[in-house]
Parts: sequence; structure tokens; C-alpha cells
Amino acid sequence: MWKGYRSICLIALAAGGVAIADAATRGVAAQNCSAMRKINIAVSVAPPNVVHTSPHVAKELGFFAKRCIEPNIIQFEGGASATASAAAAQGSAIVSVSDVAIGRGMKVQQFWGLAPRMPQAYMVSPDVKTAADLKGKKLSATGGGVGGFNWRMGREILRTAGLTVDDAHFISAATAGRLPGLLAGQIDGVALHPEDVYLAKKQKPALNVLVQLADLMPNYMFNAYGASLEWIARDRALLRDTAAAMIEANRAMFRDKANVMPIIEKATDKPRDAVEYAIDVLTKNCIWSINTGFDPKRTQWSIVNFTETAATEKDRKPTVEQVANIQLAKEAVEAAGGPVTIGNCKD
Repeated sequence: MWKGYRSICLIALAAGGVAIADAATRGVAAQNCSAMRKINIAVSVAPPNVVHTSPHVAKELGFFAKRCIEPNIIQFEGGASATASAAAAQGSAIVSVSDVAIGRGMKVQQFWGLAPRMPQAYMVSPDVKTAADLKGKKLSATGGGVGGFNWRMGREILRTAGLTVDDAHFISAATAGRLPGLLAGQIDGVALHPEDVYLAKKQKPALNVLVQLADLMPNYMFNAYGASLEWIARDRALLRDTAAAMIEANRAMFRDKANVMPIIEKATDKPRDAVEYAIDVLTKNCIWSINTGFDPKRTQWSIVNFTETAATEKDRKPTVEQVANIQLAKEAVEAAGGPVTIGNCKD
């Protein structure tokens, strides 16, 4: 059943490990847990990108334990992959869920917005200077193939030059192959997270950043955790408390960079300088949410964007209410101590 992803068990880190373990112990004691509530929490990439590490931080800092939650963090090859979709529909894991999947009939609903804004840049081979130069090129379709994230981004960039998806060749591959594929010349365009942008330019300075995706599509809803409708009805409290723990983790990533750095470095298996660069990008640009992560206007825009530009999806337009359970997200925020503002970040 779990073929296609693997469990991750983070151990206490040498730097700060005792403090982390103590925090978890205090959390359990404070709640007087008679039993730990178990939950499978998926991340969309193997290994995760920095933006996806909220579950890892929440686990290591004891935010789950103090709510009597025992998380099992698992990895998928893309949030829209077949295994991720099956886990979401079957109610066996909380997963990054898109409006596309819901429009296609999956009985799931988003309940917390992990990262409402896109952190990625679209990086291209040295000979690509404009979107028009992508005609005939090989573009990434990692993260679920047609309808998946990289496919959607490639399509949007092609549209700016009056091109369609038929004007380029989309290549499906494992998400871990995004950066190596670009460096090796196997693909000519791919959406890369900040830490991979940093590493790409470091290893091959001639690569170009064609566009920051948040500038291209500022209203696009990037990443939200979802669960099956049956699960939401059956155990709303567990999902609320799970989201509350990750909300605390996101806030810690804004406020306590030194403490979360070793956790994220371990989880992503990326060099410290790349992780530090990524954390700065994510916090300065309010990529991670610190509250619900939802804006109904953003969700509506994302729904319209896909269904109005994909001919096969025009009859599959869900409502905002079908896509996002904003009330459940608000309950999670209250469980995390209520809404906060950090710098200019409010989502």
C-alpha cells in the first residue's frame, strides 16, 4: 500500500538535540497523554524541499507531542502523484491537495494552507533568454505529469509568449531529478525551490532565472494540506491539532532560525548555506503561512486559472467551499494561540 514513498524517522540532532527531546517530553507531560494519537503526514518531495519541512520542525520541537500526536512523516514523488492521491482519497495520510484533484472528483478538502505563495523560480538552460525561446524545448513535468505543478508552470510561461503546451516537450521524472536534470541538460526548463536555485547557480552560473513564479502568478495558491471528507467528519480534532502544531512550527521558522536550521538541514539533506538562503527567501517573502494560509480570493483565482485554460477541465470547476475548509483552519489557528502578525506576514 505504501509503495512509492518511504517513512522518515528523524533522530535528535547533535546540536540542540537534548533541548528538542526535552521539549517533546515536556509537551507529553503537560497533556497527560493516556495514548498518543497517530497520523501519517505526507510531504510532496523526496527528500523534502525547505518549504515542505514544517512537519519535521513540529516533530523535533515537540509541537506534536504536546498535543498527544505521534506523527509518521512520509514522502511522495509529487503531490499529484498516484500514490499521494490514493493516500488522500483513502484517508490514510494528510497530503498536499490541489483544486485540480477536487475538481476531478476526489472526495478530499484542504484544511490548512502550508505555503500560500510560490517560492520557486523558473530556471532555464543558458540559451533560453525569453519565454519564446522555450519553443521546441524539453520542459519538466515532475510532480504529477499533466496537471501537476511543473506542467502548470511551464504552460503558464509558454502562454506569455503565445505558445501552448504542444509547442514544447514535457518530460515526466522523479521530483528529485529536477535539479540534476537541468544541470545535465536533460531538460531546458524547470521550477526550482530557492535552495536549488542557489545550488544551480553555484554549480552552473550560466543557467538563467527566467521568472519568479510568484511574480508571474501572484494569486496562485501553492500548497495546502488536505484530508478525505470522511476523515474530516470522523476526527476533526486530530486534524485541527495537527495543523496547530505545524502552525507553531512555521512561526518558529520565522522567529528562531538558529534552532530550526539543523532540523531542516537534516530533513532536506541540503548544504547549510543553501538551507540558510532558502529560509531567508521564504520568511522575507511570506511564503510560509503563520495563520490559516487561506484567502478565498486566492483559492478562487487558482480554480479559475486551471479550469479556464485546460479545455478538458471546463466542466470540473469546484467551488471555494468544496476546495478549502477555512473554518477548520481557523480552529487550528485558535488552537495555536490565535492569529499573529510577523513583520509583513499575516496569512
